Amino acid sequence: MHFKKRVLVTGGAGFIGSHLCEALLRRGCEVLCLDNFLTGSRRNIAHLLDDPYFELLYHDVTRPLSLEVQEVYNLACAATPDAYRLTPVTTVSTCLLGAMNMLNLARDAGAKILQASTSEVYGDARVHPQGEDYWGHVNPIGPRACYDEGKRCAETLFFDYHRQHDVRIKVARIFNTYGPRMHPEDGRVVAGMVLQALRGEPLTIPGEGTQTRSFCYVDDMVEGLVALMESPDGFTGPVNLGNPAELQVGELARVVLSQIGSASEITCAPLPEDDPRQRRPDISLAREALDWSPQIPLQKGLRKTIDYFQEIVHELRKNDRRKQVREKGSDFPKVVGEP
Repeated sequence: MHFKKRVLVTGGAGFIGSHLCEALLRRGCEVLCLDNFLTGSRRNIAHLLDDPYFELLYHDVTRPLSLEVQEVYNLACAATPDAYRLTPVTTVSTCLLGAMNMLNLARDAGAKILQASTSEVYGDARVHPQGEDYWGHVNPIGPRACYDEGKRCAETLFFDYHRQHDVRIKVARIFNTYGPRMHPEDGRVVAGMVLQALRGEPLTIPGEGTQTRSFCYVDDMVEGLVALMESPDGFTGPVNLGNPAELQVGELARVVLSQIGSASEITCAPLPEDDPRQRRPDISLAREALDWSPQIPLQKGLRKTIDYFQEIVHELRKNDRRKQVREKGSDFPKVVGEP
């Protein structure tokens, strides 16, 4: 009898997590999607609920959990500035307690576990591009520290469990990722620009738009995560996963406007505190150890992302019209005998 590999994805109803769940199901895995829906969305995984090999678990990783699984992808955590600035204590708790609880689960189950770390561990980098041997330049008490330092400490826990308990670990440092299922109001730069352009609003860019980012389409990112998990046990990472094509934020705004055909203006806003000036991954290690590199160009990935958000905007407008009809109707005199 053939047994399917049983895989736990924490944060599985989130942006990247939901795409990962899909990819694992296509690979013939039994997928347990764990989420507390703080930032995840049932909409992201609604189409998977009828799959007999998909199971949704409502749980918070800050509480212990025991399961029999072969692999764990630990993606649970608010991953955008707007989200973790609103819930800093929850964010750092998720990073630390969540990592420890999932490591205990993996240790007890004999499972392999992957930590979704972040390029934010490099902070406002003084080295460019950023390689895995760079220790970073992070403000430990700033408004982003709950996430930056939380993820750095989670990496520490992973390597300590590996050394002390022989847990088989993988650590991925994820750089800016975009695509369908990004939350429309979560502060991600691509989502924000696309929504503003679709609504005909001015595109707001922080500072003068000269800071750089590197944008990886979500399908490429998922392929990288799976490749890392499937790599030999002796390879732990950390390994950078991202697109090394560097782009100024202001230039991204112009590309978005061109793709949508929008006449929206570009306006500047104050730079957020501790906002990195440059962000670009050195993915030499991923190319060598995983035979992985991004394949989807920005223009193609943006087109898919724009199509997704066009549907979201259409739904929002339809809901607004329904609300207006209900509100207008409430002003009409009631028919006698109407409840």
